[in-house]
Amino acid sequence: MCLHALCFSLFSFSFYVAIGFLTLHSFVIFMDTSISSLHSSLFTLHSSLKVTLLGTGTSGGVPSLGCQCDVCRSSDPRDRRLRCVALVESATTRVLIDCGPDIRQQLMPLPFKPFDAILMTHIHYDHVGGIDDLRPFSVFGPIRLYGDQKTCQHVRNIMPYCFGEHLYPGVPKLELHEIAPHEPLHVGDLAIVPIQVMHGKMPILGFRIGSFAYITDMKTIADTELPYLEGVETLVVNALRFEKDHHSHQLVDDAVRFAHRIGAKQTYITHVCHHIGLYTDAQKRMPEGVTLAYDGEVITVDAE
Repeated sequence: MCLHALCFSLFSFSFYVAIGFLTLHSFVIFMDTSISSLHSSLFTLHSSLKVTLLGTGTSGGVPSLGCQCDVCRSSDPRDRRLRCVALVESATTRVLIDCGPDIRQQLMPLPFKPFDAILMTHIHYDHVGGIDDLRPFSVFGPIRLYGDQKTCQHVRNIMPYCFGEHLYPGVPKLELHEIAPHEPLHVGDLAIVPIQVMHGKMPILGFRIGSFAYITDMKTIADTELPYLEGVETLVVNALRFEKDHHSHQLVDDAVRFAHRIGAKQTYITHVCHHIGLYTDAQKRMPEGVTLAYDGEVITVDAE
């Protein structure tokens, strides 16, 4: 190769390396700018929230059938846990997070008013098993359910009688809307950002609304998700119990480390089983800023 050709080749190589570096640098800046933009436009809460934890129990609920442990025989109402559901309300908007098999019992004491959205974290029965019980709300119009592609498809599979041209009279009027992590969803006056966490090997959704985040059934979370939780002050997150590792759920220490990692000021532990111990004893073991949630607990998240 002649000297001229060699010099040209070296110049071309250097040029493309430089272009590649600039492209990568620009992408990193773009991502940082995009997340910063999300923080300014979506993560600001313009209206205070009332969050009611309608259920805080694991998939079998508490008491556990057939169990005679102290927790399952307790008369303290804080030791009785229905399956996990949260109701998020602003001045003008009502959103339900999950809809498990206890939903009829959970909604009976509440005013009969429409929901603007039902957010589904994932397809497991303890989180979607009560969708059919929402049929009375069809008097207000379609019931809008939001979940990832897999969850929406599974709802169609398990409730085929709710979809199609010739519906059986009286079935709930369901509308399925597919959502994806980081793609903002606007419901009424709420801006909702889905995030992705891992339920064992299964990707599922958590939800952020302003400075509030709700995450259940998490075992791990990727580092790439953490920027979307920056600035969260009030966190509801799952922890099954204190000891004995679980393949797809956090323990209390895992949840506490996660809360500290994102800088949450107040954390509520949900999706717990009877092995957590009596409420009064378990609460004493919680570190400062961490509370063992209970059914019916109301959390207020102030506007910013």
